[in-house]
Amino acid sequence: MILLRSPRFLAFATLIGASGVWALWPIPASLETGTSALTLPSSFAIDVAVPNAPWDLLQAVAQTQSYLENDKLGRLVVGRGANDSHAIQNGTPLSGLKLTLAEGSQVASISSEAVKPLGTRSEEYTLVIPQDGSQATLTANSTLGLYRGLTTFTQLWYYYNDVVYTLLAPITIVDEPAYPYRGFALDTARNYFPVPDLTRTLDAMSWVKLNTFHWHITDGQSFPLQVSLYPELADNGAYSPQEVYTEDDVQYVVSYAAARGIDVLLEIDTPGHTAIIGTSYPDYVACLDASPWATYANEPPAGQLRFAVPEVVNFTASLISSVAQTLVSKYFSTGGDELNTNCYVNDTVTQQQLNQTGMTLNDALNTFTQATHGALIAQGKTPVVWEEMVLDWNLTLSNETIVMVWISSADAVAVVEKGFRIVQAPSDYFYLDCGAGAWLGDDPTGNSWCDPFKTWSESYTFDPLANLTEAQYPLVLGGEQLLWTEQSGPQNLDPIVWPRAASSAEIFWSARQPSGAPLNVSEALPRLQDIRYRMVQRGVNAIQLQPQWCALRPHACDLDA
Repeated sequence: MILLRSPRFLAFATLIGASGVWALWPIPASLETGTSALTLPSSFAIDVAVPNAPWDLLQAVAQTQSYLENDKLGRLVVGRGANDSHAIQNGTPLSGLKLTLAEGSQVASISSEAVKPLGTRSEEYTLVIPQDGSQATLTANSTLGLYRGLTTFTQLWYYYNDVVYTLLAPITIVDEPAYPYRGFALDTARNYFPVPDLTRTLDAMSWVKLNTFHWHITDGQSFPLQVSLYPELADNGAYSPQEVYTEDDVQYVVSYAAARGIDVLLEIDTPGHTAIIGTSYPDYVACLDASPWATYANEPPAGQLRFAVPEVVNFTASLISSVAQTLVSKYFSTGGDELNTNCYVNDTVTQQQLNQTGMTLNDALNTFTQATHGALIAQGKTPVVWEEMVLDWNLTLSNETIVMVWISSADAVAVVEKGFRIVQAPSDYFYLDCGAGAWLGDDPTGNSWCDPFKTWSESYTFDPLANLTEAQYPLVLGGEQLLWTEQSGPQNLDPIVWPRAASSAEIFWSARQPSGAPLNVSEALPRLQDIRYRMVQRGVNAIQLQPQWCALRPHACDLDA
């Protein structure tokens, strides 16, 4: 199967605008639509014509049928579909949807396809829905591609007066992602999130074709991850015995994600952001709970691993290795951000070790990272780090190491010039926690460090390839939006993340409109409204983007309307 973005789909915007139907997020690579009505009768069935269909494909089909029956989303127009009554009454019933794999394709589970190395996952699909009511077809090269196509299929349908219908038939979609990495990052250490909050988030991620859950599971404030080799870390480091992630919890989240086409990238941030380890191993942590904390850390509490000490190096490599070996993902993040050098300059143990060995602090960090990354590489894992490891410390890293650019979007150039593959996660576009004011006590006029609030539309203007040469484009694996949770918890998870996190989903799946034109905020808003309302129908408390008056009148609230 060959998927192309073709000029023959230039009519897309006109057709969608004329019919008043605003659906599909992310927008497919290529799309043809008509103006005929189709309905879904009670006899509608999904035929899985895949030999020995894996359990998770069958589960996905059942979930698709549930969405079709229960979304009950009224079209976002005045009257919520009342004016569609005549078209619905004369609509042709769609007999069914047939799922097939392209000839020669190997049958494997969605879960196994979802965790293949980046660049080798087959997510492309073709969806054809005739206007005469004959069976629609969904074809892909893998079950993962079928899953992506099912996701698209569910977004085409609306509900009015007990009828599920579309006004766009015939429909032909040929689709594929522009980038292999499309993620969302969640910090579950500043505040704890129960597993049901994580699985609900994974569901929402799957609806917009995000494929990587970057799980920042530990930090300086808490260590909620239970590790069988080091049980004391969670015993002493979790906020309470109930606020932990057991090994079974982690495996459940990983398997739940994989069945929805999502890989879990776990992060144990080291050697910074590790003060909590001092509650179990005080001798391993420098400047533990030192005051004033701002001298020794970016946020309280102070404390960083004594990475120059061999015993600490061995402990950290063992910890990371013992966790990584339980995970199916080919990737694992060792973090590496926001190291405070004052902590080590003033630490007697570190300075004695450096003097005895003749190493610099940079040398010691290089040795430490070689050990932790060596343990991962020995397991067939690819290390992932934050940008400081490359730009501030210039460590000797494997060429396969993936670097997350976060401090500024401008830093991407410097990282790719060193030859590393990158994930775009810039705080100036993609940090969802920005703009909420200071969370520190005794600071009534303080602001968040990354002000202002990052609207979906600002995030949507991000160009992943800005300032790069064409030869460097392949080094951009994709990107992710992130939520650091100093001021977030289960109570506001949905509205602070959704639908804003869907903006990057389209940047990295679609990259441009089907016509080949650049992504456009004005064109995108009605479609984002649509997926936001659909998320609410499915139990995700996504925040409103505008007054409903605006949502029902696309473009009526545009600045120049």
